Amino acid sequence: MMKRQTLALLASGLALAALPAAHAQAPAANWPAKPIRWVVPFPPGGAMDAIARTLGEKAGKTLGQPFVIENKPGAGGNIGADYVAKQPGDGYTMMITSIGMATNKPLYGKLSYDPIKDFAPVSLLAVVPNVLVTNATQPDVKSVKDVIAAAHKAPGKLTYASAGNGTSIHLAGEVFTSLAQIEMLHIPYKGSGPAVSDLLGGQVNYMFDSITSARPHIQSGKLRALGVTTAKRSSTLPDVPTLAEAGVPGYEVSPWFAVFMPASTPKAIVSKLNAALLAAMKDPEVAKRFESIGAEPVGSTPDELAKHLTRESDRWTKLITERGIKLD
Repeated sequence: MMKRQTLALLASGLALAALPAAHAQAPAANWPAKPIRWVVPFPPGGAMDAIARTLGEKAGKTLGQPFVIENKPGAGGNIGADYVAKQPGDGYTMMITSIGMATNKPLYGKLSYDPIKDFAPVSLLAVVPNVLVTNATQPDVKSVKDVIAAAHKAPGKLTYASAGNGTSIHLAGEVFTSLAQIEMLHIPYKGSGPAVSDLLGGQVNYMFDSITSARPHIQSGKLRALGVTTAKRSSTLPDVPTLAEAGVPGYEVSPWFAVFMPASTPKAIVSKLNAALLAAMKDPEVAKRFESIGAEPVGSTPDELAKHLTRESDRWTKLITERGIKLD
């Protein structure tokens, strides 16, 4: 009798212990049961917004629930990131972000969130190269080597525009001047649009613009493309060499886009979202849309994204500290 009672108590204890695990699995099994908020921490219209909307439409069909895009711009992406970091880990809030996830901490000093500890990595999505461009009316600038030679002749006199301090466009220029051992004057603007406008007007000499916004001006003949910032050539501008090929050995800046969720999101939900996004990236319509904005599909596991973020954080913290880069 005593033995039977002991076994019964043991069985009930095991059943009770299993309850939390069952409850933890239930949300993942039923997910998604309602629309998913996809936060874009920048204004509509850019490459990041286009990638989120394109993938969201396809992945939503796979998962049976729509992705609702919410633009929460401001402070270099920090407003949107802070918002997502503080949301419950129920699988209904996610964020697309970029290189700022690795650069904002050293740039801003103190953040209201931790880019690594407060988020669950989901997947790398794409790389959108920057491209070194100049006004096509400059007859004596046909290559990257011409830029370097001109900078050596007039140290600190030539200018390069950016979409603002700390952007990948600015950092691409910092890496360039560092590796080429030249001095150029950085002119930050409040966005890519006004910077390109002044480049077209001749007020600044060069710019490492996103291929998304630069390509129409390159195709129209108004801007001359001298080199792309990525390790390999862009399929969108295959005739344009990389900066490394064009005379700056070791140069590589790959502006990347990735998805993160709040840190407490169950791994099973992260895995389901990862699978849906990877499947969407294989869709021919998505591939066509990516090509139209100059995005190169990547895709990754959550663990690969976590390692990538750590490497990028280490790299950019070192550069930002060494170059003494400060925000506006």
